[in-house]
Amino acid sequence: MTAKECIKGRRSIRKYKDTPVDHALIDEIVETASYSPSWKHSQIARYIAVEGELKDRIARECTQMFPPNGAIIENAPMLIVLTYIKGRSGFERDGSFTTAKGDSWQMFDAGIASQSFCLAAYEKGLGTVIMGIFDEAKVASLLEIPENQEVGALIPVGYAAEEPAAPRRKPVTDLLLYK
Repeated sequence: MTAKECIKGRRSIRKYKDTPVDHALIDEIVETASYSPSWKHSQIARYIAVEGELKDRIARECTQMFPPNGAIIENAPMLIVLTYIKGRSGFERDGSFTTAKGDSWQMFDAGIASQSFCLAAYEKGLGTVIMGIFDEAKVASLLEIPENQEVGALIPVGYAAEEPAAPRRKPVTDLLLYK
């Protein structure tokens, strides 16, 4: 599969088969995603694979502000919780911000890592969807996330039980400006 085929073929999957995901496959996907670029090669992304009752608790207790996310998580055989190390991306060694964007680079790097994970998963035959609506503090508490990390995204993962069509895309003329 070419990079173009992977990018154009991947969809956000919200329905999964009940087939478990092999841990060795997740290891391979994380190893591939570890090549994601990051601010000054800080490599702040971390991945927590959650299954079983703990995954279902996250679905029930951490998605009350948007219940459809809870249903998607419960349906998936695995949930990847992407966290990131705070205070590195976009920061100098003395703790000051490098640019006017402040700490925004942390989420930028987490977004790159999330997409890399999802593309690597798609290449291996797995479906994913990146979620941003959840109770971050509750997820961190349930998973005992260390103080120096923050939850960036929830990514249900499994074998797709649906094949959604590609949404309409804006034409390049709307997206690109030459000067």
